[in-house]
Order: sequence, then C-alpha cells, then structure tokens
Amino acid sequence: MITLFYDSYCPLCVKEMAQLRQYDHQHQLDLVDIHSDRFADEFSHIDKHAADRMLHAQLDDGTLLLGLDATRAVWKAVGKHSWLAILRLPVVRWFADQAYLLFAKHRYKLSYWLTGKARCEPCEKGYCDRD
Repeated sequence: MITLFYDSYCPLCVKEMAQLRQYDHQHQLDLVDIHSDRFADEFSHIDKHAADRMLHAQLDDGTLLLGLDATRAVWKAVGKHSWLAILRLPVVRWFADQAYLLFAKHRYKLSYWLTGKARCEPCEKGYCDRD
C-alpha cells in the first residue's frame, strides 16, 4: 500500500487522482487530501506546507517519497505509465526534478490554462469531480 498525499484544490491533481482511482484495481493506493480532516488527524508527521509544495507518498514501511519519485511509485503500483522510469535515470533526473518543481509551483495557473479552472472548491467527497 502506498499513501499518496495530494492537493484537492488543484484541478490537474484531482484529475490525476481520478485516473489513479480508476486504475487501482488491486487497491494498492490510499489517496489522502492534504486539506482533509483525515490528513490532519492521521498524518501529523507529514508537513502540510511541504506536501502542498511537492507531492508526498508514504510506503507501508514509513519510507517517504517526494515529487517524481512519488509519482513514479503510484503509477507503477497501478501498472501504468512505465515510461516514468526514464525520468529517474541519473542523466535525466535533475532536469526532470527541476521541471516538476516548476510545475508544482505554478500548478494553479497551469490548471487554469489547461482546464479553464484554477482551483477546485472543497466538496463532501473531498475532491472536485463536478465538471
């Protein structure tokens, strides 16, 4: 099981979580919104501000994965996007990580450009799927 901490206010993040849910047939993922009561109650060891700046995932043994390492782990767990392994190769890793940090920093603006929606409003499900 991999616990992935995500930003439910980010439309692109929400869309990715919906895809992950769709492919998670083996129930390998626990997707936790960093804005939820559950996050605050159960995961106080994860810094919310850090998790808001960069994707965080936690393995069963407590190992914390960040950024593209987290992304690669969750997609590998559902058996999709094996091409992400390329982004972890030594020669590519630094550039991919810099691009990821740039994306993460500007994800609301990019969401607006790509979806027409800059931010999701919280809802009873904990994520916005009402488009």
